[in-house]
Amino acid sequence: MRIATWNINGIKARLELLLRWLEEEKPDIVGLQEIKSVDEAFPRAEIEALGYNVETHGQKSWNGVALLSKIRFDEVHRGLPGEPEDEQARLIEGVFSVEGGIVRVCNIYLPNGNPVDSEKFPYKLRWMDRLNRFVEERLLLEEPFVLMGDFNLIPAPIDARNPENWWGDALYRPESMERFRKLKNMGMTDALRAITGEEMFTFWDFQAGAWRRNAGIRIDHLMLSPQAADRLDDVVVHKDVRGWDKPSDHVPVEGAFSFSVGGA
Repeated sequence: MRIATWNINGIKARLELLLRWLEEEKPDIVGLQEIKSVDEAFPRAEIEALGYNVETHGQKSWNGVALLSKIRFDEVHRGLPGEPEDEQARLIEGVFSVEGGIVRVCNIYLPNGNPVDSEKFPYKLRWMDRLNRFVEERLLLEEPFVLMGDFNLIPAPIDARNPENWWGDALYRPESMERFRKLKNMGMTDALRAITGEEMFTFWDFQAGAWRRNAGIRIDHLMLSPQAADRLDDVVVHKDVRGWDKPSDHVPVEGAFSFSVGGA
């Protein structure tokens, strides 16, 4: 089973890009972030024509997440618990049947948090605290659980071409990194780092020739429960997609797992 995450940076602007990638790679489950679309306007027909089931948690103009799956959804959950007044569409979770049980896939778009001297940074930290409480509950289920998406977080110096330029940014501050470490210390495995210790990036800004200079950062992650980590075979960062016409500033990150669908 191949499970991928991709911040698409506007589904309307990147639909042709997405359809091309889905046709070429044929992943089983894809989590999209920053779809910037209400549910009713999401182009589900074009995606369903490629054999995908589609579930969305949309929002007008910004945010929004979606799950695309070749496997039928058993359950779908929308929204992060813990702050009822929070209306931002940043989490969608699907449960899928696999051989011997289920796999739970949670797709998130974690707040950016900039500028740090505004309300946006405390909101980011509260959201991360809520996420960690949510993950604690999921880990009690002792199921294969994949938490993936745009975390808006640089875990370590190796995850930025120029880490000194990012220090102090909401993506690379002690408060943010402390909460990410707590997530790992709960037993969640960083899928890419379980496969390789090499420098790999998932985001290149549209400004200042970042793509040309390979001045990237790694902020898109797949985090795995022990039961999912045990089935991880490989991780691929589809860097070439950043060079396609009219790209997103993020690229897909895909995990390959030894799950069989439908008891096959």
